[in-house]
Amino acid sequence: MTETNKVALVTGAGSGIGKAAALALLAGGWHVVLAGRRLQPLQDVAALCDRPERALAVSADVSQEASVVALFDAAVQKFGRIDVLFNNAGASAPPGVLLEDLALADWQKVVDINLTGMFLCLRQAFRVMKAQNPMGGRIINNGSISATTPRPNSVAYTATKHGVSGLTKTASLDGRKYNIAVGQIDIGNAATDMTQRMQTGILQANNTLAIEPVMDVAIVGQSVLYMANLPLQANVMFHTVMATNMPFAGRG
Repeated sequence: MTETNKVALVTGAGSGIGKAAALALLAGGWHVVLAGRRLQPLQDVAALCDRPERALAVSADVSQEASVVALFDAAVQKFGRIDVLFNNAGASAPPGVLLEDLALADWQKVVDINLTGMFLCLRQAFRVMKAQNPMGGRIINNGSISATTPRPNSVAYTATKHGVSGLTKTASLDGRKYNIAVGQIDIGNAATDMTQRMQTGILQANNTLAIEPVMDVAIVGQSVLYMANLPLQANVMFHTVMATNMPFAGRG
Protein backbone atom coordinates (compact mmCIF):
# COMPACT_ATOMS: atom_id res chain seq x y z
CA MET A 1 0.00 0.00 0.00
CA THR A 2 1.29 3.43 -0.97
CA GLU A 3 0.14 5.85 1.71
CA THR A 4 -1.02 9.36 0.96
CA ASN A 5 -1.85 12.38 3.05
CA LYS A 6 -5.05 12.86 1.10
CA VAL A 7 -8.45 12.64 2.79
CA ALA A 8 -11.69 11.20 1.41
CA LEU A 9 -15.17 11.48 2.90
CA VAL A 10 -17.64 8.72 1.97
CA THR A 11 -21.33 8.99 2.77
CA GLY A 12 -23.39 5.83 3.14
CA ALA A 13 -20.15 4.06 4.06
CA GLY A 14 -21.55 1.39 6.35
CA SER A 15 -22.68 -1.05 3.67
CA GLY A 16 -22.88 -1.80 -0.03
CA ILE A 17 -21.24 0.54 -2.50
CA GLY A 18 -20.14 3.03 0.16
CA LYS A 19 -18.42 0.29 2.15
CA ALA A 20 -16.67 -1.02 -0.97
CA ALA A 21 -15.46 2.47 -1.86
CA ALA A 22 -14.26 3.20 1.68
CA LEU A 23 -12.33 -0.08 1.82
CA ALA A 24 -10.76 0.55 -1.60
CA LEU A 25 -9.67 4.03 -0.53
CA LEU A 26 -8.26 2.77 2.76
CA ALA A 27 -6.38 -0.02 0.96
CA GLY A 28 -5.11 2.64 -1.45
CA GLY A 29 -3.50 4.55 1.41
CA TRP A 30 -6.10 7.28 1.88
CA HIS A 31 -7.38 8.73 5.12
CA VAL A 32 -11.14 8.08 5.06
CA VAL A 33 -14.07 9.61 6.92
CA LEU A 34 -16.92 7.09 6.97
CA ALA A 35 -20.35 8.68 7.33
CA GLY A 36 -23.79 7.13 7.78
CA ARG A 37 -26.80 7.21 10.05
CA ARG A 38 -25.80 4.14 12.09
CA LEU A 39 -22.44 4.35 13.86
CA GLN A 40 -21.77 0.66 14.52
CA PRO A 41 -21.60 -0.45 10.85
CA LEU A 42 -19.22 2.45 10.17
CA GLN A 43 -17.01 1.38 13.05
CA ASP A 44 -17.09 -2.20 11.76
CA VAL A 45 -15.83 -1.04 8.37
CA ALA A 46 -13.13 1.14 9.96
CA ALA A 47 -11.97 -1.85 12.01
CA LEU A 48 -11.13 -3.70 8.78
CA CYS A 49 -8.33 -1.20 8.13
CA ASP A 50 -4.90 -2.28 9.39
CA ARG A 51 -4.16 1.37 10.19
CA PRO A 52 -7.17 2.44 12.30
CA GLU A 53 -5.82 5.96 12.71
CA ARG A 54 -6.49 6.50 9.00
CA ALA A 55 -10.24 6.03 9.45
CA LEU A 56 -12.86 8.12 11.23
CA ALA A 57 -16.48 6.98 11.68
CA VAL A 58 -19.07 9.75 12.05
CA SER A 59 -22.81 9.29 12.48
CA ALA A 60 -24.61 11.74 10.17
CA ASP A 61 -27.94 12.20 8.42
CA VAL A 62 -27.28 13.79 5.03
CA SER A 63 -30.85 15.06 4.77
CA GLN A 64 -30.31 17.35 7.78
CA GLU A 65 -28.34 20.55 7.24
CA ALA A 66 -26.87 20.76 10.74
CA SER A 67 -25.79 17.13 10.62
CA VAL A 68 -23.95 17.65 7.32
CA VAL A 69 -22.15 20.73 8.65
CA ALA A 70 -21.12 18.80 11.79
CA LEU A 71 -19.86 15.90 9.64
CA PHE A 72 -17.58 18.08 7.54
CA ASP A 73 -16.39 19.95 10.65
CA ALA A 74 -15.44 16.64 12.27
CA ALA A 75 -13.53 15.57 9.16
CA VAL A 76 -11.54 18.80 8.99
CA GLN A 77 -10.88 18.76 12.74
CA LYS A 78 -9.50 15.21 12.51
CA PHE A 79 -7.55 15.33 9.25
CA GLY A 80 -7.17 19.03 8.39
CA ARG A 81 -8.74 18.99 4.90
CA ILE A 82 -10.96 17.05 2.49
CA ASP A 83 -9.60 16.10 -0.92
CA VAL A 84 -12.42 13.87 -2.15
CA LEU A 85 -16.11 13.55 -1.35
CA PHE A 86 -17.84 10.37 -2.52
CA ASN A 87 -21.43 11.62 -2.39
CA ASN A 88 -22.98 8.17 -2.15
CA ALA A 89 -25.77 8.01 0.43
CA GLY A 90 -29.08 7.12 -1.15
CA ALA A 91 -32.52 5.66 -0.62
CA SER A 92 -35.35 4.20 -2.67
CA ALA A 93 -39.09 3.95 -2.23
CA PRO A 94 -40.69 0.60 -1.26
CA PRO A 95 -40.29 -1.80 -4.23
CA GLY A 96 -43.17 -2.71 -6.47
CA VAL A 97 -45.36 0.30 -5.67
CA LEU A 98 -47.18 1.68 -8.69
CA LEU A 99 -46.58 5.35 -9.53
CA GLU A 100 -50.21 6.22 -8.79
CA ASP A 101 -50.03 4.49 -5.39
CA LEU A 102 -46.76 6.00 -4.16
CA ALA A 103 -47.30 7.81 -0.86
CA LEU A 104 -46.12 11.40 -0.65
CA ALA A 105 -44.10 10.55 2.47
CA ASP A 106 -42.18 7.86 0.56
CA TRP A 107 -41.57 10.25 -2.34
CA GLN A 108 -40.34 12.95 0.04
CA LYS A 109 -37.95 10.60 1.88
CA VAL A 110 -36.22 9.70 -1.38
CA VAL A 111 -36.00 13.35 -2.45
CA ASP A 112 -34.67 14.39 0.97
CA ILE A 113 -31.80 11.89 0.84
CA ASN A 114 -30.99 11.44 -2.84
CA LEU A 115 -31.33 15.05 -3.95
CA THR A 116 -31.39 17.44 -0.99
CA GLY A 117 -28.83 15.34 0.92
CA MET A 118 -26.52 15.26 -2.07
CA PHE A 119 -26.86 19.03 -2.48
CA LEU A 120 -26.11 19.67 1.21
CA CYS A 121 -22.94 17.56 1.00
CA LEU A 122 -21.92 19.22 -2.27
CA ARG A 123 -22.42 22.65 -0.77
CA GLN A 124 -20.41 21.87 2.34
CA ALA A 125 -17.63 20.28 0.30
CA PHE A 126 -17.43 23.47 -1.78
CA ARG A 127 -17.15 25.54 1.39
CA VAL A 128 -14.32 23.40 2.74
CA MET A 129 -12.43 22.89 -0.52
CA LYS A 130 -12.42 26.55 -1.57
CA ALA A 131 -11.04 27.58 1.85
CA GLN A 132 -8.30 24.97 2.30
CA ASN A 133 -4.68 25.29 1.22
CA PRO A 134 -3.96 24.13 -1.39
CA MET A 135 -7.43 25.02 -2.63
CA GLY A 136 -9.57 22.48 -4.44
CA GLY A 137 -10.63 18.87 -4.40
CA ARG A 138 -12.81 16.30 -6.14
CA ILE A 139 -16.47 15.36 -5.71
CA ILE A 140 -17.84 12.08 -7.05
CA ASN A 141 -21.63 11.80 -7.08
CA ASN A 142 -23.34 8.41 -7.17
CA GLY A 143 -25.84 8.77 -9.99
CA SER A 144 -26.74 5.12 -10.75
CA ILE A 145 -27.67 4.08 -14.27
CA SER A 146 -31.17 5.18 -13.25
CA ALA A 147 -29.80 8.66 -13.95
CA THR A 148 -30.12 7.60 -17.60
CA THR A 149 -32.76 4.87 -17.83
CA PRO A 150 -35.62 3.96 -15.45
CA ARG A 151 -36.92 0.66 -14.22
CA PRO A 152 -40.66 0.07 -13.89
CA ASN A 153 -42.24 1.52 -10.73
CA SER A 154 -39.23 3.66 -9.82
CA VAL A 155 -40.44 7.23 -10.23
CA ALA A 156 -38.94 8.65 -7.02
CA TYR A 157 -35.55 6.98 -7.38
CA THR A 158 -35.28 7.70 -11.11
CA ALA A 159 -36.39 11.33 -10.82
CA THR A 160 -33.88 12.05 -8.08
CA LYS A 161 -31.06 10.30 -9.92
CA HIS A 162 -31.81 12.35 -13.03
CA GLY A 163 -31.57 15.34 -10.69
CA VAL A 164 -28.15 14.15 -9.56
CA SER A 165 -26.90 14.53 -13.14
CA GLY A 166 -28.04 18.16 -13.03
CA LEU A 167 -26.19 18.66 -9.76
CA THR A 168 -23.06 17.11 -11.27
CA LYS A 169 -23.09 19.28 -14.38
CA THR A 170 -23.79 22.50 -12.50
CA ALA A 171 -21.29 21.82 -9.73
CA SER A 172 -18.65 20.88 -12.31
CA LEU A 173 -19.13 24.28 -13.90
CA ASP A 174 -19.29 26.21 -10.63
CA GLY A 175 -16.29 24.36 -9.19
CA ARG A 176 -13.85 25.45 -11.89
CA LYS A 177 -12.90 28.69 -10.18
CA TYR A 178 -12.02 26.79 -6.98
CA ASN A 179 -10.10 23.93 -8.65
CA ILE A 180 -12.90 21.54 -7.67
CA ALA A 181 -13.49 18.69 -10.14
CA VAL A 182 -16.98 17.19 -10.02
CA GLY A 183 -17.92 13.91 -11.69
CA GLN A 184 -20.47 11.14 -11.46
CA ILE A 185 -20.33 7.37 -11.28
CA ASP A 186 -23.33 5.50 -12.66
CA ILE A 187 -23.46 1.96 -11.32
CA GLY A 188 -25.49 -0.96 -12.62
CA ASN A 189 -26.15 -4.22 -10.77
CA ALA A 190 -23.39 -4.31 -8.19
CA ALA A 191 -23.92 -7.25 -5.83
CA THR A 192 -25.17 -5.76 -2.56
CA ASP A 193 -28.07 -6.42 -0.18
CA MET A 194 -30.14 -3.93 -2.21
CA THR A 195 -29.70 -5.95 -5.42
CA GLN A 196 -30.46 -9.44 -4.11
CA ARG A 197 -33.84 -9.43 -5.85
CA MET A 198 -32.08 -9.09 -9.19
CA GLN A 199 -30.68 -12.57 -8.64
CA THR A 200 -34.12 -14.09 -8.00
CA GLY A 201 -36.13 -12.21 -10.63
CA ILE A 202 -36.90 -8.53 -11.14
CA LEU A 203 -39.61 -6.82 -13.17
CA GLN A 204 -38.62 -5.83 -16.70
CA ALA A 205 -40.02 -3.13 -18.97
CA ASN A 206 -42.11 -5.73 -20.85
CA ASN A 207 -43.79 -6.77 -17.57
CA THR A 208 -41.96 -10.08 -17.28
CA LEU A 209 -39.66 -11.19 -14.46
CA ALA A 210 -36.02 -11.96 -15.25
CA ILE A 211 -32.88 -12.83 -13.31
CA GLU A 212 -30.20 -10.25 -14.04
CA PRO A 213 -26.40 -10.59 -13.91
CA VAL A 214 -24.56 -8.77 -11.14
CA MET A 215 -20.91 -7.83 -10.61
CA ASP A 216 -18.68 -7.86 -7.54
CA VAL A 217 -19.23 -4.61 -5.62
CA ALA A 218 -15.46 -4.38 -5.07
CA ILE A 219 -15.18 -3.45 -8.76
CA VAL A 220 -17.13 -0.29 -7.98
CA GLY A 221 -14.73 0.48 -5.15
CA GLN A 222 -11.82 0.27 -7.58
CA SER A 223 -13.64 2.63 -9.97
CA VAL A 224 -14.10 5.19 -7.20
CA LEU A 225 -10.43 4.83 -6.24
CA TYR A 226 -9.40 5.41 -9.87
CA MET A 227 -11.45 8.60 -10.05
CA ALA A 228 -10.17 9.77 -6.66
CA ASN A 229 -6.53 9.29 -7.66
CA LEU A 230 -6.75 11.44 -10.79
CA PRO A 231 -4.84 14.74 -10.70
CA LEU A 232 -7.15 17.74 -10.50
CA GLN A 233 -6.21 18.81 -14.01
CA ALA A 234 -8.34 15.87 -15.25
CA ASN A 235 -11.96 14.94 -14.55
CA VAL A 236 -14.10 11.93 -15.36
CA MET A 237 -17.43 13.70 -15.62
CA PHE A 238 -19.52 10.56 -16.18
CA HIS A 239 -18.30 7.01 -15.55
CA THR A 240 -20.59 4.01 -16.06
CA VAL A 241 -19.62 0.67 -14.51
CA MET A 242 -22.09 -2.20 -14.76
CA ALA A 243 -22.50 -5.94 -14.99
CA THR A 244 -21.58 -6.69 -18.60
CA ASN A 245 -24.71 -8.61 -19.54
CA MET A 246 -27.33 -6.68 -17.64
CA PRO A 247 -30.30 -5.34 -19.64
CA PHE A 248 -29.34 -1.71 -20.11
CA ALA A 249 -28.04 -1.05 -23.62
CA GLY A 250 -30.49 -1.65 -26.42
CA ARG A 251 -33.76 -3.40 -25.61
CA GLY A 252 -32.58 -5.92 -23.02
